[in-house]
Amino acid sequence: MRHNEKMTRKSLSIILLCSSLIFGSAYSFAQERTILESSLEQRDFFDPTKKEVKTENYSFGLAWHLEGGYAQDHQRMTSDTISALYLHGARIGGQLELFLPKNFSLNIGLLYSVLYGISEQHYHSALSGEVQTEYVKNHIVEHALTIPVRAYYNISLWKKLSMHFYTGPQLMIGLAQTDYVKPNLSTATEQWLKGQGKHLTTYDKYVSKELYRTNIMYGLGGGFTWDVYRIEAGYDFGLNNLIRTPIYSKDRMSEWQWHVSFVYTL
Repeated sequence: MRHNEKMTRKSLSIILLCSSLIFGSAYSFAQERTILESSLEQRDFFDPTKKEVKTENYSFGLAWHLEGGYAQDHQRMTSDTISALYLHGARIGGQLELFLPKNFSLNIGLLYSVLYGISEQHYHSALSGEVQTEYVKNHIVEHALTIPVRAYYNISLWKKLSMHFYTGPQLMIGLAQTDYVKPNLSTATEQWLKGQGKHLTTYDKYVSKELYRTNIMYGLGGGFTWDVYRIEAGYDFGLNNLIRTPIYSKDRMSEWQWHVSFVYTL
């Protein structure tokens, strides 16, 4: 009996020891598996089926620009009494840019322009029997303020190089448009033109109320930017009739503008 009891106790001890080893190993394995899974979750593995959610890095901001360049205005006429005219010159000023989401921005500017042009109107002599051609030369100097309001869309190309497109209205306010008139006319032709309301001496077209000062325009354009330097070109279409006191009811004039500018970001 004593021998059997010893054997029974020895067997129980072995069973308990084995059970402890098994449960200990299982618990240790479970702990190691939990740690491994958590470490795998923290790693960033490539998954071709996973769609990356791009976060837009946008912050509100402003930028100031200085602008200078060449401008050409075309005074388009629908009249036999006024000649079409091209004005060439320069414009300088500044712009304020407001950055918007999705690569958009809003630009508001204030620019001063001075333009110069020459036109020559020919007339047949009013003297009976004369066949000579007479003329009036007009040397025009225009001073104006321009307020463009543009919506820009910017596209990044390479490193600091980007391109942009813009559209929007532009308001041109005439400060002065002086016509330095140089007539070459016979007395009879001169008297006849004066009777038609033609100016034959130097005068300001705004002061004389021949033209409206306000020119409403709408433009399109684009250009390229490298770091703080930008070059752009655009065309603005004049929308309203500028003739204030037409000689004939059909007289109409609109002023369109083309420009190319160099812009520096402060």
